[in-house]
Amino acid sequence: MLNIDISKELCGADGKMSLNIACSIKRGEFVAISGKSGSGKTTLLRILAGLEEAKGSIEFANETWLDNKKALSPQKRNIGFVFQDYALFENMTVEENLLFVKNDKKLAQYLLEVTELFTLKHRLPNTLSGGQKQRVALCRAMMNRPKLLFLDEPLSALDPSIRLKLQDKILELHKEFGTTTIMVSHDPSEIYRLASRVLVLEEGKIVDDGTTKEIMMQDSNTLKGELLALNTENIATVLVGQQLIEVALSKEELGELKLGDLISLATHKTL
Repeated sequence: MLNIDISKELCGADGKMSLNIACSIKRGEFVAISGKSGSGKTTLLRILAGLEEAKGSIEFANETWLDNKKALSPQKRNIGFVFQDYALFENMTVEENLLFVKNDKKLAQYLLEVTELFTLKHRLPNTLSGGQKQRVALCRAMMNRPKLLFLDEPLSALDPSIRLKLQDKILELHKEFGTTTIMVSHDPSEIYRLASRVLVLEEGKIVDDGTTKEIMMQDSNTLKGELLALNTENIATVLVGQQLIEVALSKEELGELKLGDLISLATHKTL
């Protein structure tokens, strides 16, 4: 169990505001944090990781990470953090980036194989694509088998097909390692695909907290369309009325769909 009760004065999108967060997150949950820019999402992650100071308390698995007297250093919190900008060591190879965290070649090889990076292990980051760099960052974050994994909009700069594949890898590793994952995201499809719970922040406070469906089905609309095309990257082209819409599908969603099938698309509230 992760118990959070913290406060911090911030400069938000509309001026000064107070970040006041009190909640509990169960072990093994995949929680998405959503809200407008400047609502305090990334700051909350950084406070949980020990990268920023705050008042209050943080407890995880019966261990005190923060109280009003002291804060446990990030190195002692057994966490993984995937930043939006990758934050890789440019002078180290892919494999060396992983082994810098923990000298465990067996685990590094396994993670690189799972994420389809093993053949690139001797490459430097500046020779990789954005999607490849993001996979390296994910592998590096998992190298110490973290109890907590923090994801700060890690896939926002990637194209839909690559983003879909990486979402699958993130969920696969989350389940396999039994990690509690907290992700900041603005992407409704990403939140729906990955998270079991959503916290919505507004001006530094939690204004909505519930299961993914409970939060996202508010003010939702359902559209029906005909499946016209499906490419090799599982991007479906659907005709809704006179409008063509492209949708990224997972293997589970793809199922036994065939061209000409009528499918339902749900439009969700903006998070």
